[in-house]
Amino acid sequence: MVNMTLAIPDGLHEKMKQFSDIKWSEVARRAIEQRINDLETMDRIASKSKLTEKDAKEIGDKIKRNIAKRHGLTI
Repeated sequence: MVNMTLAIPDGLHEKMKQFSDIKWSEVARRAIEQRINDLETMDRIASKSKLTEKDAKEIGDKIKRNIAKRHGLTI
């Protein structure tokens, strides 16, 4: 197994110390593993997509405009 050094903000470290019984390296390992699984799933879905990058951008822009409109914002 490979060791990895992780930098975290001081405030977060103080909060982590309040729960000293938690194996934080295991929490980090599981979070990384879950993120990789999510990315692999997205890659599998995207590889089957027939949308072009232009199509995806147009859809994304429409969604942003509708969300902004719903909240009374302008883009």
